[in-house]
Amino acid sequence: MALTEPKTPWHLRGNWAPVHDELIEQDLKVDGVIPPELQGTYVRTGPNPKTGSSPHWFMGDGMVHGVRLAGGKAEWYRNRFVETPNITEPLSDPMSGLGDLARGNANTHVVAHNGTILCLEEGHWPWKIDAELNTLGVENYGGALTTSMTAHPKICGETGELLAFSYFAFEPPYLTYIRISPQGELVQSEGIDLPNMVMMHDFNVTTNYVIFMDLPLVLNLNLIGSGIPFSFDPSAGARLGVMPRNGGSEELRWFEIDPCYVFHSVNSFDDGDMITLYVSRQSEAFGSSSDDYAEVGRLWKWTIDLGNGIVTEEQIDERPGDFGRVADKVVGLDSRFGYLMAMAGEGNVEEPVYGSALWKYDLHSGRCWEHFLGEGTRGGEPVFAADPNSSGEDDGWVMSIVHDTSTNQSKLVIIDAHEFDRGPVATIYLPRRVPYGAHGSWIPDSYLMNS
Repeated sequence: MALTEPKTPWHLRGNWAPVHDELIEQDLKVDGVIPPELQGTYVRTGPNPKTGSSPHWFMGDGMVHGVRLAGGKAEWYRNRFVETPNITEPLSDPMSGLGDLARGNANTHVVAHNGTILCLEEGHWPWKIDAELNTLGVENYGGALTTSMTAHPKICGETGELLAFSYFAFEPPYLTYIRISPQGELVQSEGIDLPNMVMMHDFNVTTNYVIFMDLPLVLNLNLIGSGIPFSFDPSAGARLGVMPRNGGSEELRWFEIDPCYVFHSVNSFDDGDMITLYVSRQSEAFGSSSDDYAEVGRLWKWTIDLGNGIVTEEQIDERPGDFGRVADKVVGLDSRFGYLMAMAGEGNVEEPVYGSALWKYDLHSGRCWEHFLGEGTRGGEPVFAADPNSSGEDDGWVMSIVHDTSTNQSKLVIIDAHEFDRGPVATIYLPRRVPYGAHGSWIPDSYLMNS
């Protein structure tokens, strides 16, 4: 009888597969014109197991990819592993490191706060890198942070605070609210009791509130050792928790919603007793296993009426999209424009499929503009880079690392946000295949110099 070779997991093949070398390439090839106003570095992270193998996409070592722009040129591309102890001091038994908050992968998001670039994931502490992507060390705010921190903190454009949370706790309280001052000091770590440990990947902030999403992707002890140990259980219920941003858990109010899941919020704001949230909502997550990506998100609007104690749920669009972003300066405010990446392959449990388009939404009217990336080209998260010489919300450009599957070529595209449905103003050809990744940020030089 012929033996069947085990199939390579989807996250280890094609353009999901890791790369192993670290490059520095200068003076990159460019089609079009890079706006000279863009003076800084685009940085994105993603799971990239250094050994070449990992049990789940979420568990790969973090590798950051950066493109430096200055004077209308693409000065360099470089990629670096984030040198956490998982790389510098690997364990023969990874489970023996459970509970060590320094043993993260830094593989999910990159943000800049208080002059520091943070690489994040949700089960451990952040890791710091410098402007040339070199690893500096772990960030636990002088030892004050005693929990993990989400990969999706929100940085308030008005106050400069970094607002975050932790859900990765195997005993109560299952949720902790975290508030970091503009100067990088932990000023609040507030425990919040939940009935279950749930995967809470993202949350929402407004001028006056934080809103937690207690959704039924619940810890399942039967799945320990078989990927990500969470499964969707609608019987656990779904609710939104509203708490004053500078308040405490005794002021938290819960509002029930229909069971669903949200990996990524787009933005939120408050107006008197009304709180509005824009999210990429899907009916469930991890349906058959933690590697089931058959369900994808679509843009929804939730309106919380604090006075009447109700939530109105409204789907904005049928087009599948996720990885939503807004301009940094309008996080938590009544933003008009949101940017999402198209998702494809709905119903395909084999692997997630990034689509061939980016969306720009007018959140006030529901209008959507499409930026088509080309046949066979798969997108990435759309990151907004503001024009430093202008003040309009969409005065600037949208950046995304995309991959042409027909040529195996990865590119950084720069799109004029005012002419979103037209071709890129510049396409920067990257000197190597960049695996599909997670999240990143545009970090202007002025931000690091002025912080």
